[in-house]
Amino acid sequence: MLILVAVPVPSLDLLTYRVPDELAPPQIGARVVVPLGSRVVTGIVVERAVPADSDGEIKPVRQVLDAEAFVPPDVVTLARWTAEYYASGVGDTIPALLPPMARGGRADAHKRTRVVAITAAGIDALSVAAGLRAGPTEGAEPRLRETQRDALALIAGTPAGVATAALSSRGITSDMIGRLARLGLISVRQDRVDRDPFATSATGSAMSAPGSDPDLTPVRPGSDPDRTLTAEQTAAVDRLLALAGAGEFRVALLHGVTGSGKTEIYLRVAAATLAGGRRALMLVPEIALTPVTAALFRQGFGERIAIQHSGLSDGERHDQWQRIRRGEIDVVVGTRSAVFAPLERVGLIVVDEEHDGSYKQEESPRYNGRDVAIVRAQRAGALVVLGSATPSMESYHRAMTGKYERIVLERRVLDRPLAAVTVVDMREEYAAEGPDVILSRALREGLQQRLAPKEQALVLLNRRGFATAVFCRQCAGTIDCPNCSVSLVVHGEGAARRARCHYCNYTSRVPPACPLCAGPYLEQAGFGTERVEAEVKKLVPGARVARLDRDAIRRKGSLAGLLSRFRDGGIDVLVGTQMIAKGHDFPRVTLVGVVSADVGLGLADFRASERTFQLLTQVAGRAGRGEQLGEAIVQTIYPAHYSIQLACRQDYAAFYERELQFRQTMRYPPLVSLINIVVRSRTFAGAMDDADSLGQAVQRVAGRNDLRVLGPAPAPLGRLRGEYRAQLLIKGTNRRRIREALQAAMAKRPELQRRIIVDVDPMSVM
Repeated sequence: MLILVAVPVPSLDLLTYRVPDELAPPQIGARVVVPLGSRVVTGIVVERAVPADSDGEIKPVRQVLDAEAFVPPDVVTLARWTAEYYASGVGDTIPALLPPMARGGRADAHKRTRVVAITAAGIDALSVAAGLRAGPTEGAEPRLRETQRDALALIAGTPAGVATAALSSRGITSDMIGRLARLGLISVRQDRVDRDPFATSATGSAMSAPGSDPDLTPVRPGSDPDRTLTAEQTAAVDRLLALAGAGEFRVALLHGVTGSGKTEIYLRVAAATLAGGRRALMLVPEIALTPVTAALFRQGFGERIAIQHSGLSDGERHDQWQRIRRGEIDVVVGTRSAVFAPLERVGLIVVDEEHDGSYKQEESPRYNGRDVAIVRAQRAGALVVLGSATPSMESYHRAMTGKYERIVLERRVLDRPLAAVTVVDMREEYAAEGPDVILSRALREGLQQRLAPKEQALVLLNRRGFATAVFCRQCAGTIDCPNCSVSLVVHGEGAARRARCHYCNYTSRVPPACPLCAGPYLEQAGFGTERVEAEVKKLVPGARVARLDRDAIRRKGSLAGLLSRFRDGGIDVLVGTQMIAKGHDFPRVTLVGVVSADVGLGLADFRASERTFQLLTQVAGRAGRGEQLGEAIVQTIYPAHYSIQLACRQDYAAFYERELQFRQTMRYPPLVSLINIVVRSRTFAGAMDDADSLGQAVQRVAGRNDLRVLGPAPAPLGRLRGEYRAQLLIKGTNRRRIREALQAAMAKRPELQRRIIVDVDPMSVM
């Protein structure tokens, strides 16, 4: 029998192998060990009983690892669709299907922990050694060293046995355990012990502190069915239950202002789904949102909850995945990769903060977790709930044209008012206080006033580092990355200063003199979150100030620990990037400050205004979620820009209409389909020539179809990791025809396969 196998090799499509007669024919979704060139790899069976497509020799399968499907066939089919839609090889999707420890071939790799128990002979030996008894067998007893007696005593005091990891922490080595076992003094057995991410430092404290916001109030099925909901929540739950009860594929956009109680609605609908014998998948955009969300579902539905995200250790992620696969789980909570979880009988998929760019993967396959979730629900006949206070233009457009059900929550729970927003024109601040001012007078006063009564504040700047550039006053040169066409960003102060590239991670010390002209007049320009943190500490010396960005949370568990400390009141001011703006509930936060609200407006990206509106609306929504009124202070040099003005009013409908006019004029999504293509080369001319050749080939294949190729042009980031980059944009009204034209053109230039980036439905064209 011939089978098609997907192997975890980037850009590689399905491969045909022969199953020898002595091996049992594998099922779709089973893992097989196959030869690939000079290597042997583990792949997944995607199709069985396929016809031979060539007269050449077809290599045999070396080993069939699973008697049944290891990955559910519907998830395998979903991965195959993902590869096709996003114009990547099926091999690119394999890492998303398997937990890290199962990719090498073992289903239970690193799952078993040795546990030891003392035997009767061991008890005798220990008693004799301790001088507690003597007898005719005394001479036959082995002599025990002090460390061996200590080990036996420790084990004897634990009837259920002791894990070897615990013994190791007490200095009892595996060699000693082996010797005691060979002497017959202890017995050794292997138990499966699933690592519990709910109990680890990565999630621990946050998992037990769900907060008090009505948006995050857990529901226990059957414990309090009469919990009071707002009229809008009640109507939303009733409508979603009706859609879920139909047992058919439907998509609903739950458009609710921040603090309107969307999470409570998710829990209610999930409870009904589980009561009907089906399961639920809950997607969140960031790892930071997983602990609290999982804790709420765990409170409501018990321990049949699993989490899936890259922040878990390999062992934790492996064990959670296996629990899902064994059918021990009713609800999976995770980030975008959880859309491929081996969960069967899916009846509900929730995509919270559906607009968020984190759902889009930045490497191949460049899939959007939200859109893959919709396809998965379509094939399972399930309900999809897309939740957001600031929906993506695509989702809102589909709702307005009747493709999605639109459910609206216009009021906060308990009728709490939205935060009052003040816009500060930083041009006036610069005129009054000089060009180096970072915190405006209004924000400085707001921080001092709010912290006096022990309230909390968030300060947002969506840019890391201390200074964004170093330039020379003598020659006007800058310190740039040798691999990328960007300036190095300064991190740290004083002797700890380092210049780092945020794209390739190149790092060097900040030189004492200009490397171009040797002039000693180096100056720092711009600022990031590190500088803002320093300014806040200087402004309010007694305040407990912390920073949340990628540089501050490199250590495992630091993210959850930092958020937990802030939630529990251990931090007064939290300075951070967009990570602090999404979905968090901090009832004590009464002030939100936004530094450089327009930092993203100058980007050469058609979504710049949309992202600015979403970020400002979301972060302003973090203020005033408790009993105290909230305030947001937004600093900008473009106070009249419509994205900033409408975000301050939280007027999504007006923003959508204004932005749609721009998209119609420029022919951008959601009105057309778009594919962004970047061609890489060692030379600028090579990148431009290859991109031009590819673009012409696409146009020739497409003929006169409704398709337009823009470019080639130098990419906004013209050089990255030592390679030059040229960009093409392909627009059209028929996404399938665009993709097929591109794939046909690429087939004629196979040598470009390793040097081309194809991004279907891009979230950014940078």
